[in-house]
Amino acid sequence: MAIRVDTQDLENYPGTVKVVTVDQDSIVPTGNEGDEKYVISFSTSAYSDNVDRTAIQTLYVTDFKTGWCKSSGFTGSNGRFALDSTHNKMKIKMDATVSGSDGSGWYEITLDHDDGAYIEGASVAEDMELKIRALVNSLNTADAGFDLAYRNASVEFNGGQFWIVSGSVGRYYTGANKTSVQVAAGSTNSCAAMLGFDIPTTSEDLAGSTVKETTLSSSYTADAATLNVNSGLGVEEGDCLMIADGTNTDYFTAVSGTTDTAIKVPTLAGHNYTGITHSYSSALPSAGTGTKVQLLRGQDPDTVPMMYYSEIDAITRFGIKSIVNQIDYSS
Repeated sequence: MAIRVDTQDLENYPGTVKVVTVDQDSIVPTGNEGDEKYVISFSTSAYSDNVDRTAIQTLYVTDFKTGWCKSSGFTGSNGRFALDSTHNKMKIKMDATVSGSDGSGWYEITLDHDDGAYIEGASVAEDMELKIRALVNSLNTADAGFDLAYRNASVEFNGGQFWIVSGSVGRYYTGANKTSVQVAAGSTNSCAAMLGFDIPTTSEDLAGSTVKETTLSSSYTADAATLNVNSGLGVEEGDCLMIADGTNTDYFTAVSGTTDTAIKVPTLAGHNYTGITHSYSSALPSAGTGTKVQLLRGQDPDTVPMMYYSEIDAITRFGIKSIVNQIDYSS
């Protein structure tokens, strides 16, 4: 049975109601060898432009995967961030955009700030979402097919981490038809490191890899015998690990004497080779020098990243949002 949902733009056009219909359907898609497929459909008779009477295409949801990028969670002060005029820009790439404002698929946004005063993470997330969605007005022609990825993008601040979620759902996390989010430092006045996006985690980059990770409890000097980390990694002698700070990366083996917070590392003097060839800082990532240590494990190549939408309720709300964000409520 179809569900009719009344929607309004309460801020700009209160009282103007547009109906979105949620339904289940059975269709035979092209390329499906003539076999039927059950889908959830989202539709409306409203227009995206009331003057030109531009119809809104019905959305058929067949897959629940949606790309995401989350910050490290190691930055900020009690969930607040001191953005300022020299730390307020970051680059975003959704799905498979190929052009971007820089010619390589990236679009830059500038976040609001209060001249270095601390701003709540939820407020930063709300502003970030508005700025990402506004990019739909400046997408290059080559990226026009990724309109909804930006228009419906969501940003949440949860557990000290920023989650940027693509406005598209699909079947793949990688490849030409992927749903994904990537974040990079701004061309100038970057705030990516301050917000924890210098060492992010993304659905695309992981694509089947889940590992334990932690940060350094004290800075490390190349070829030192002990790497001091915060507890919880569960490392033992013989484990393989990776250490990275966004610039350098080293892979090494934990040797005899290792504990959960003090990892023994091969040295040139003791083992005839250097386990970690770079020095790493324990400073907060907001200083641009954040470091993470990951415990490596064998992985099932068929494993996929966590699905951001994992319930029918969540995917239904996504579909309604996707239609609502295209409706012209002006009349």
